[in-house]
Amino acid sequence: MLFKAFKRFMDFFLSFLGLMVLSPIFLILIILIKLDSKGPILFKQKRVGKNKKHFNILKFRTMRIDTPKDTPTHLLENPEQWITKVGKFLRKTSLDELPQLLNILKGDMSIIGPRPALWNQFDLIEERDLYHINSIRPGLTGYAQIKGRDTITIHEKVMLDKYYFEHMGLWLDIKVFFGTIVSIFKSEGVVEGGTGTLEKQNQKENE
Repeated sequence: MLFKAFKRFMDFFLSFLGLMVLSPIFLILIILIKLDSKGPILFKQKRVGKNKKHFNILKFRTMRIDTPKDTPTHLLENPEQWITKVGKFLRKTSLDELPQLLNILKGDMSIIGPRPALWNQFDLIEERDLYHINSIRPGLTGYAQIKGRDTITIHEKVMLDKYYFEHMGLWLDIKVFFGTIVSIFKSEGVVEGGTGTLEKQNQKENE
């Protein structure tokens, strides 16, 4: 209980500080997005939060405005065709996730935690239910993100989320935080279309 209170305080403090410090980068990205393609700067998407309460996650828009709504990237036919030029850079560097600092400030998310599922990713939500993972705030980054991200299956992600849930503490959060920074600089585990793309490829190879 004490750690959870401390975690929420640090989430609020660090997200507020991050918004202040990164405001020049926000401005540059906003200009690039507007110059690159038509549409809003931010992208909102319904996600599953703590205790399966839905909230709108915020991201910098990386896809065209005519992209099918509420469809996971891996379910799109040839997802590359929907991504803007600036969007490719934002996704590769994970800079598209920066607006989620507002979600953290509001209390929808934590800095460290399982990545929030889409409202219609029922397989992921149900498997997380088995281990009570949906009872904690989702995160900007998580243990699964430094252990493979898009290169692992949904089940493997859930097992990593389970490990985080069972060992949640200050040291593990610090490990995930700095592990994420290393992964971003190395561009590790990023597969356009996510885990679903790999699962499709595996299915074709096994046919």
